[in-house]
Amino acid sequence: MIDLKLLRDDPDTVRASQVTRGDDPGLVDEVLDADARRRSALTEFESLRAEQKAHGKKVAQATGDEKHALLAHAKQVADRVKALQVEADAAQARADELARRIGNVVEEGVPAGGEDDFVVLEHVGTPRDFAAEYGPDFVVKDHLELGEGLRAIDTERGAKVSGARFYYLTGVGARLELALLNAAVDKALAAGFTPVITPTLVKPEVMAGTGFLGAHADEVYRLEADDLYLVGTSEVALAGYHSGEILDLSAGPKRYAGWSACYRREAGSYGKDTRGIIRVHQFHKVEAFSYTTVEDARAEHRRILAWEKEMLALAELPFRVIDTAAGDLGSSAARKFDCEAWLPSQERYLELTSTSNCTTFQARRLGVRERTADGQVRTVATLNGTLATTRWIVAILENHQQADGSVHVPVGLRPYLGGLEVLEP
Repeated sequence: MIDLKLLRDDPDTVRASQVTRGDDPGLVDEVLDADARRRSALTEFESLRAEQKAHGKKVAQATGDEKHALLAHAKQVADRVKALQVEADAAQARADELARRIGNVVEEGVPAGGEDDFVVLEHVGTPRDFAAEYGPDFVVKDHLELGEGLRAIDTERGAKVSGARFYYLTGVGARLELALLNAAVDKALAAGFTPVITPTLVKPEVMAGTGFLGAHADEVYRLEADDLYLVGTSEVALAGYHSGEILDLSAGPKRYAGWSACYRREAGSYGKDTRGIIRVHQFHKVEAFSYTTVEDARAEHRRILAWEKEMLALAELPFRVIDTAAGDLGSSAARKFDCEAWLPSQERYLELTSTSNCTTFQARRLGVRERTADGQVRTVATLNGTLATTRWIVAILENHQQADGSVHVPVGLRPYLGGLEVLEP
């Protein structure tokens, strides 16, 4: 939720953020209006409550007609007090509902625009020139053809059992996913993260608290009979882990690495990436999640990005880092950096990691605070980032393919695959 104090003190900054996101800046004024009505009602409410107390003493001392008149007036005041309470509550509910529709205030420097308006910050590595290696007639295989040749990916039986966008990872496919996820956990441990196996079903207040029930609620699976949601990332469960708590961050950020299955409906993606395992309904992921101070949030964001880049280097993938445009951030993020690996079969970049600085947006909704050195209690900042996920298999198979359909195993992953150097068809 947006900081109402910031909204009152500096509404122009929030309006500018809304414009940068491509959202309605008029929401700011609607929230301020509802908040003003709430405060006005509460001011009158408190004044009349004081009058009620004073009036009660007069009624106790009065007799006869005077007492009847005082009692009649007291009833009028009581009715007005009740009405003001209802009015204040309604204004509060309206202000809260409107405030939840305002996205996090974007960081200074975030590109304006939508999905295609990102800024490329750097390129790391160089895509392979397969024609130079194998001759001009070499045809690059996509990940599904390679995966089927390795008996690593089975989408046909996935669809038979569960429907479109489901799959099986078998043999070296299953081992490769586990290798990636275990490597990510080791990277997280070395960086001071606590590994966590998280729940994949969460309560509505936790899902809403992380900002996933807004504009993209149709992406989320809901179990109506139980009133629970399936998470699309362990970020959700980790954000709720300390909900309603006061943390001690004096020793630095609290860092967790969540390993979980993830579920996404992929609503609105009809016809997009239907081949293989690029865009699927279920996958596994190791997610970095940090609770830190507001002052440290930007630095922690860069640290998470650096760990993501180290993981991509371990997988020996050529990639680029982009600064995501405001209109493509999602409501919770103030800034987001994506790492996109080169996909040879489609000659384009494919997102493999994403790290977001959510500042105090999620923590305010979920009631996560810290006690500072001087004893004050204030909202913390939360950040998240991908350390490995099933989709990485796509980029690894395609970038490390060889002419005979085998796949070179990156050196950093070999210890997790029993020393295997090549995946053979």
